Amino acid sequence: MNSKERVFATIRREEVDYPASWLGLPVPPALPSLFEYFKVSNTNELKKRIDDDIWPILVPYNNAPFNDVGCALSFAKEDTPNGSQDERTLTAPGFFEGMTDPEMVKEFPWPNPKEFLDLKKSQELVNDAPDDYFKMGIMWSAHFQDACSAFGMEDALITMMMYPEMFKAVIDRITDFYLDLNGRFYEATKGKLDGVLIGNDFGSQTALMVDPFMLREYVFPGTKKLVDQAKSYGLTVMHHSCGSIFPIIEDLYDMGVDIVHPIQALATDMSAEHLSEEFNSKAFCGAVDAQQLLVNGTPEQISTRVQELKKLFPTGLIISPSHEAILPDIAPANIEALFEAVKK
Repeated sequence: MNSKERVFATIRREEVDYPASWLGLPVPPALPSLFEYFKVSNTNELKKRIDDDIWPILVPYNNAPFNDVGCALSFAKEDTPNGSQDERTLTAPGFFEGMTDPEMVKEFPWPNPKEFLDLKKSQELVNDAPDDYFKMGIMWSAHFQDACSAFGMEDALITMMMYPEMFKAVIDRITDFYLDLNGRFYEATKGKLDGVLIGNDFGSQTALMVDPFMLREYVFPGTKKLVDQAKSYGLTVMHHSCGSIFPIIEDLYDMGVDIVHPIQALATDMSAEHLSEEFNSKAFCGAVDAQQLLVNGTPEQISTRVQELKKLFPTGLIISPSHEAILPDIAPANIEALFEAVKK
């Protein structure tokens, strides 16, 4: 069974030789120690060294200084000091702060994805990815988080309740932006991608940040459009959300999502034990705690936990850290223990 076959079988909850797995997306500061430990010189070599199953395709979006599709829309009233997504904050005042007239949505200088999306590079990245891997486009398309950034989070949530038409005008315009951008990427890579990762963070450590009714009313219509678009190209959809999102997991599946990521293991109601009981026919990705276990645990403890996960999910779980971003506080030896345990 090759990696692509293993991922598809895992999603379908069919028998596998061993569970599918994914490293995630290590942040740049985490790479030097990983490269040194595994004796590799780049991320592609690292993936082959640990032998995981998903090959992420980072969408080439040339919006300097970010050069990151996750930063395709910038609403901050003040310039971001550095060219990094990590520098953004939802608590900063956004362009639409205090606005209540939906017509004001036209005042923002919306970028044209055609001017920034590198279609030639997109094709090269997909063509260069190994064909025996599950090729996954990292789209993000975080229309809810961007809407919060567009106002500033507190103002966004107040606007959602007090001036819903204003909030809807902004989030719908953001959704249209991503539908345009994603459609161009899907056309350029048509027939060569296997899946995509889209997502928004809906949860805190203990609960949803927004009432499920509000999400269903104002956010999920856009999510459904993004999912439907990807599915129309025959793509498998992984939906990301950090935090405690148990009350809306069924909503995600009902919208056509194939895999929910990342099972933030220590968040309320998000343990693998709980989810394996509640969703015994659905697929997940994640579950290896990246808040405590991978940071403070020993390789032996990590190996033990992976074996427990394999018993809970003989299939149906792509085993991965419970956050897509591998941070520098995770020891490379613990990463090695995770992926060795998957194959035991």
